[in-house]
Amino acid sequence: MIFVKCIVKVLGKAILGFIAFVVLYFLVEAILSRIPGYKIAKQDQPKDIAIYVMSNGVHTDIVLPVEHGVIKWFSIFPFENTRGQNPNQHYVGIGWGDKGFYLNTPEWKDLKLSTALVAALGMGETALHVTYYHSVQESDMCYKVMIDKNQYNIIKDYILESLDTDSSGNPIYIETTAQYGEHDAFYEAKEAYNLFFSCNTWTNKMLKKANLPAGLWTVFDKGILRHYENLR
Repeated sequence: MIFVKCIVKVLGKAILGFIAFVVLYFLVEAILSRIPGYKIAKQDQPKDIAIYVMSNGVHTDIVLPVEHGVIKWFSIFPFENTRGQNPNQHYVGIGWGDKGFYLNTPEWKDLKLSTALVAALGMGETALHVTYYHSVQESDMCYKVMIDKNQYNIIKDYILESLDTDSSGNPIYIETTAQYGEHDAFYEAKEAYNLFFSCNTWTNKMLKKANLPAGLWTVFDKGILRHYENLR
C-alpha cells in the first residue's frame, strides 16, 4: 500500500510538473513573440525587391524571386527535381523543418506520436522544403515585403548556410514521393528541430537577421504573422 501511494505521489508530481511546463512554454512564447526582434533602420538602399512571408496555417516559408541579380535559385534547386519540372516559375518558397514531419506527415491526421517525439526532442534530421510558384497572391496568410539588396543577401546566405551539402559542396536532394504538389522538392538541411527551435523559429531568425518584422522568439507562425498584420 505504501509503495502504491509513493507511485501515485510521484506520478501526480510529474503530471503537475508537465502541466506547469506547458503553461509556462505557451506563456513565454506569447510574450516573446509579441516583442519586436528587429529595429527600424535608416534606409540606405532602395527597397525594390519584393518577397513574401507565407504560412499554410502552421508552417512559414519565405518566398523569393526565382531569379535576381543576387542569385538564380533554380541553379541551386533545379526545376528537374520537382514532379512538374516546369521552368515557367517566378517565385520560390523555402522553409526549414523536421524531416520526419515533412516526409511522413502530409496532413495532421497522419501524425504519429513517434514522429512528434523525435521532432520535439531534437533527435531527427531536418530538411529544406522548396516550392516553386508562377505567381503569389497576398492574403491574411501571405504578406508582401519590399527589401533592399543588402537584406536579400542576408536571406540568401542564411538559406544556403542551412543547406547540408555533399563532398563537392552541392545540395543533397532527397528522393521521395512525399512531395505536396507538382512543383516542390526536399533537400537535406543542417541544425536540429526541437521544442525551442521549430520551423517558424528558423524563419523568424532569418527575418531578424535581415532586420525585417519578426518576434524576439517564436515557435508558431502567428508569432511572425502578427508583425505583418500590424503593418497593413
